[in-house]
Amino acid sequence: MLFCRMSDRTMAGQVLLFIWFLSLGSALGQVSYSIPEEMAKGSLVGNIAQDLGLDLKRLKSGKARIYTGDSAEYIELNKDKGVLLIKERIDREALCGQTTPCALHLQIILDNPMELFRVTIEITDINDNSPIFKRNERRFDISESAVVGSKFMLEKAIDADIGANGLQSYFLQPTDHFNLKLHGQSDGSKKVEMILQKPLDREKQENMSLVLTAMDGGDPPKSGTVQIHITVIDANDNAPVFTKPMYRAIISENSEEGKSVISVSASDSDKGANGEVGYLIANSDGVSDFFQIDENGLVTLVGKLDFETSKHYQIDIEAVDNGGLSDSSKIIIDVIDVNDNAPVISAMSKSTAIPEDSPQSTVIAIVSVNDPDSDSNGQVQCIVNENIPFTIKSTSNGFYSIVTDGDLDREGESQYNITVMCADEGVPSLSSSITLSLQLSDVNDNAPVFEKSSYEASVQENNTPGLSIFTVRARDADFNQNARVSYILEDSSVNGVPVSSLVSVSADSGVIHAVRSFDYEQIKKFQIRVKAQDGGSPPLSSNVSVRIIIQDQNDNAPQVLYPVQSGGSVVAEIVPRSADVGYLVTKVVAVDVDSGQNAWLSYKLQKATDRALFEVGLQNGEIRTVRQVTDKDAVKQRLAVVVEDNGQPSRSATVNVNVALADSFPEVLSEFTDFTHDKEYNDNLTFYLVLALAVVSFLFIVSIIAILSVKCYRWRRERMFYKSGANLPVIPYYPPLYADVGGTGTLQHVYNYDVCRTTDSRKSDLKYVRPCSESIISLDTSGTQTLTHEQREKLTNEIFDEQQKPPSADWRFTQNQRPGPSGAAATPEVAMGTGPWPNPPTEAEQLQALMAAANEVSEATNTLTPGTMGLSTRYSPQFTLQHVPDYRQNVYIPGSTATLTPNPQQPQQALPPPQASQPEAPKAAQTPASKKKSTKKDKK
Repeated sequence: MLFCRMSDRTMAGQVLLFIWFLSLGSALGQVSYSIPEEMAKGSLVGNIAQDLGLDLKRLKSGKARIYTGDSAEYIELNKDKGVLLIKERIDREALCGQTTPCALHLQIILDNPMELFRVTIEITDINDNSPIFKRNERRFDISESAVVGSKFMLEKAIDADIGANGLQSYFLQPTDHFNLKLHGQSDGSKKVEMILQKPLDREKQENMSLVLTAMDGGDPPKSGTVQIHITVIDANDNAPVFTKPMYRAIISENSEEGKSVISVSASDSDKGANGEVGYLIANSDGVSDFFQIDENGLVTLVGKLDFETSKHYQIDIEAVDNGGLSDSSKIIIDVIDVNDNAPVISAMSKSTAIPEDSPQSTVIAIVSVNDPDSDSNGQVQCIVNENIPFTIKSTSNGFYSIVTDGDLDREGESQYNITVMCADEGVPSLSSSITLSLQLSDVNDNAPVFEKSSYEASVQENNTPGLSIFTVRARDADFNQNARVSYILEDSSVNGVPVSSLVSVSADSGVIHAVRSFDYEQIKKFQIRVKAQDGGSPPLSSNVSVRIIIQDQNDNAPQVLYPVQSGGSVVAEIVPRSADVGYLVTKVVAVDVDSGQNAWLSYKLQKATDRALFEVGLQNGEIRTVRQVTDKDAVKQRLAVVVEDNGQPSRSATVNVNVALADSFPEVLSEFTDFTHDKEYNDNLTFYLVLALAVVSFLFIVSIIAILSVKCYRWRRERMFYKSGANLPVIPYYPPLYADVGGTGTLQHVYNYDVCRTTDSRKSDLKYVRPCSESIISLDTSGTQTLTHEQREKLTNEIFDEQQKPPSADWRFTQNQRPGPSGAAATPEVAMGTGPWPNPPTEAEQLQALMAAANEVSEATNTLTPGTMGLSTRYSPQFTLQHVPDYRQNVYIPGSTATLTPNPQQPQQALPPPQASQPEAPKAAQTPASKKKSTKKDKK
């Protein structure tokens, strides 16, 4: 039966309509169809005319129509064909939801006579909806202390489909720690729970990502997923664990207080505060009165033991971490009755090392045990520690042998500490022990083992001899010399050539070196065998094969096979002038001995007499005509074809092709008789011409810049000299062998200068000689008098108050008579300032010279105007006049205590104009050689 949800009003209308139809006496019929949802618009539902037995004319005459009530019209009637068609796309989920079955109820009404036919269309579900989750991801924070079986509710998926197309199952991946549990519910859905099936450990994995998949039962099935992110929260989930479940100790009854009984230990895998372990005694029977345990797990004796009172003690101990987790163990302590003498163990003979291949029962030590006690207290039993391949045997009274009791393997255990414990049978029994250290010496019982069974290496050709190609490595489990591996190249041949001439192997490192440079065109690959041999006796070895592949390089240029280039004769290809476009002139044939893309050749036309006439095939090298040959084309045509490979970098070859445009051979002969005597076009000529032009242009520009720089520099220097001319100080005159070092000037040091002057001040020169002392005035070379700076100041103060007379006019000298820097040079020596006085001057002459020089410089300073250089013939522009001290205030007379001080109230008397200087001596006539030298100097 079909069940549809309809409103009460709709059903009431249908009932009234049904009664009305019955009252008219109409015939009733019913047809059912079943169609899947989501059918395309216009799809066929069924042939209603045939199914109802109606004629198409009856449908038209009866005005057949569909009545659906208030529901949407999904079906339409085609009266021309008598079929039902899909009018609108039907979505079963939107129409019926989860109701099943889902059906459309409609009526077909006919008039004249009126008839009613009921049609039921069942809508079947298709798998057109995937299961979906409301959220794309879900996050959980779970403590690592969560117990197995903990449940975590997951979100259910929703699938709008029904039946087999609906939601069927869930899958969770990965399932290392969690699995799914489904619970059916009354509405048919399933509750999804995630169950913890394996404890979590934050120390191993802190974050987890799971995927929950919901699958439906369609064909093909559809699914939906949700991401589940789990963060494991740290917890104190690791309790301390004792190394042993039970500890045993023996203590004699006469042991002193504070004696250590035993040391226990417990470990906690947690970190930080959760991993800190403390120890305590849990007994409540008074054991703590005799023993105590510290924070390190050391059990000590704190009370007096009595064998008669208690022979044994059981200590219950606990190890507790800061989180409250704990572990327990117990210590069994046996109290031994006092025995006067304990056994004495002495090693009479022992071996410190034995070979690892020693047979069983090999004696490694002989010990003697002596107990002076008698009877049972003197009977001694000896044992060795367990889990070692050794045992102890009694050989005679009081002597024991320690022998091997199993196979020895140094690679497994290289050293043993054998503890021999002997106890007497007294009451109480006393014991003693001795520990013997034994080393196992290595035996060459392991061969070297390579990391791989075979190797493969590659090297490019044209390598450098000695290049490292590959490294093979083998390991030997033995020790020392037996583990020292040497590598040997086994003898073999490659194409009749010994392999040792191709590669070599380093005996120590196993590095394979190339002995020579490889050529891919000769050898493409070869195989060698390397043997690894240890240093044992006898040596053990193993070998491995190494395949070496030579990689090609583009080291060969293409070789032109045709046309053949001959130096003595001219070979020309004849092309008739009647040749059409595309005429095959010739073909350039070339080969490249390289391989791969290094041997791919391409052809290009580099030069041609007429580029518009010929072309070269890029791949095949065919030279063809591009256009029709005309009478204007030259008979002789030369083509330069470049053959280039595809390597990186590429290599190329060039071939010249001679072409003759002629219809007859005699015409060709007449044109090509002097072909070989034509001058070749030289590309280098153009390059050299361009290079020469560039060099000349560069030199011209550099010369212009240099000339402008020199001009600008001279102009700036003259401007600076003119600006500083208004502040020229007075230059004093110093006789030879005198220098002012009083420190009255502005210079920090006193300097002597050698001044060379010319008529042009710009060509004057100033030469620095040497600095003088700052504290003395050197009067002469013999050192007859020396005045210090203090003495000179004192002398100046004494004479300063005296009235000085103005200088006499008789002191003035002519221009030629004035010595020093104020007079014109009468001789070359005087002019350079280096010659001595003509005659030693008297004191009066020296005073006159000083005053004359001071007055002359004063006049020159007062009459100096801007733009002129009154002293340009005397002072070089390199000499900074602003730093020369003014000596017009006080003039010291060398050799006397007098000081000349100008009277400020009296104006200085103007000096007469200097006499004309003597004319310069005529220069010697320049020879051609001297002219060349002067020209070179000017250029410099």
